[in-house]
This record gives sequence, C-alpha cells and structure tokens, in this order.
Amino acid sequence: MTLEIITPDRKVFTGEASSVTFPGIQGQFQVLNDHAPMVSTLAKGPVTIQTATGQQTLTVDGGVVEVLRNRVLVLAEAVIA
Repeated sequence: MTLEIITPDRKVFTGEASSVTFPGIQGQFQVLNDHAPMVSTLAKGPVTIQTATGQQTLTVDGGVVEVLRNRVLVLAEAVIA
C-alpha cells in the first residue's frame, strides 16, 4: 500500500508500506494491505511503518488518517524529531 505522511509545512514520508501502526484517540491500531476504507483521528504518539527494507518510527503530534483503496494518507499536525 502507498503511505503519505504530510504536515502543514512539508511532506514527511512517501512510499510503499506493508503495515502501519497508528496512535488512535481510543488506542493503537494497525493498517495492512487491503484494509477496509476508514477515517480516524490520531493522538500524539508513534507511527510505526513496516517496509520491505525494515521498520521506521515517527512521532506525530495528532492529526487524521484516511485509508482508501490501498492508499493511506496521514495529515499530521506535526512530526516530532
């Protein structure tokens, strides 16, 4: 699936991922290939991205995620280094 993580000032990540784990408002959740369409708000916390080359973790400061047809779009308020 294609993953994009965008903040108001830059594009943080674009690429293929096999799974992504998010910090939801009501708890952590994971998105895999062929996931059902959904929209969810994000809490402050880690986003773990699993790709063919390994795992990467970014910390978001809240935002929204949309999953639709193997495309995951994250609109994050900020990504904390």
